[in-house]
Amino acid sequence: MPIAYFDPFSGASGDMTLGALVDAGLSIDALRDELAKLPLSGYEIHSEPCEQHGIHGTRVHVVQTAEDHHHRRWSDIREMIESSSLRDGTRQRALHIFQGLAEAEARVHNMQVDDVHFHEVGAVDSIIDIVGAAAGLELLGIDQIYSGALRDGTGFVRAAHGVLPVPVPATAELIAMARAPLKQRDVESELLTPTGAAILTRLASFESPEIKPTAIGYGFGSKEFDWPNALRVWIGEPVSPETRENTEFSPAVDDEIEILLETNIDDMNPEFYEPLVDLLFQHGALDVYLTPITMKRGRPATKVSVIGDLAHRNTLETVLMEHSTTLGVRITPIERTKAGRRVETVTTRWGEIRVKLKIWSGRVTDAAPEYVDCLAIVQQHEVPIHLVYGEAARIAEAFIGRQVDADNELTGWRP
Repeated sequence: MPIAYFDPFSGASGDMTLGALVDAGLSIDALRDELAKLPLSGYEIHSEPCEQHGIHGTRVHVVQTAEDHHHRRWSDIREMIESSSLRDGTRQRALHIFQGLAEAEARVHNMQVDDVHFHEVGAVDSIIDIVGAAAGLELLGIDQIYSGALRDGTGFVRAAHGVLPVPVPATAELIAMARAPLKQRDVESELLTPTGAAILTRLASFESPEIKPTAIGYGFGSKEFDWPNALRVWIGEPVSPETRENTEFSPAVDDEIEILLETNIDDMNPEFYEPLVDLLFQHGALDVYLTPITMKRGRPATKVSVIGDLAHRNTLETVLMEHSTTLGVRITPIERTKAGRRVETVTTRWGEIRVKLKIWSGRVTDAAPEYVDCLAIVQQHEVPIHLVYGEAARIAEAFIGRQVDADNELTGWRP
């Protein structure tokens, strides 16, 4: 599944997000068709080519064609989206973005979330920007979303509540809620709007993924600066662990900062741990394991332990909070010493099987057949798995003792 990496070097807004997606290959007609499923009228959406400082991209306009009372409550917008015939993925992402906006506004105004009234964000164009961004990602088949550090300017802007500092309070709350990195540019202007901040802070992980790009899009804003005022998006395929193992040498000592996240749970259906573990691995966990424990009053419970790097902390915390019954997570910095790894292929009488080579002190010390490859042969040829695994392991013994150079290439043999 393709992934998207947003580079908000000049901030972000709703229309810049749409422009970036359209410039990266999203059909504006397909976007219009999806947005037509929303029970909302009185607008038109257009795209046009744009160029600033030698960079070409796309600018998307959402134009109101009828007068609109835009002081909508969060509950009104939620009902509008839930009652629509939007795709499930579009609906879920749009609701998630608006939920974040509602929580941010509730914190700013010290009120209940359902009582929040959206002003500028409740206008037709802002609703279309947010739902359109969710729809665009769904139409492009984007599975995971990442973002670089957010950018905003300085100074003040005039809004429905009067003159406000930049970043405006709702934007600041969204950034704080997501613990997102923020850098301010030396320009007296708002670069990061609440709409743009909500889309990125609610959908993206703030880390740099390994990606093989297939498309790059630039979505231009209406302001002009001494640099291209655009939001850039990279779309491509994630680098698979197998590809990384074949092309990169894994050092024995890892210099990256790693953490252990743990939580004790005594009130969750045991069947729910399987999807929780799968999600943790999908969102960057290096290892996940469950330990049966006994809590106060003799209650049986499960300790969920997750190893990850510091860059994935926010994402892994969010998965634990949203997909389990836990109320808190413990974080502990850890150190790990890791053996190097390399993947080779051996040929058995039934077909090829990958084997993982363990590398320590410059030589191969162990070789283990890949279970999923053995299982595929078992299912195809209906032979006992111990025969398949055993033959692959015997052939792979030839690698043990081989030397490995600094480029992770196999060289001579030594005992």
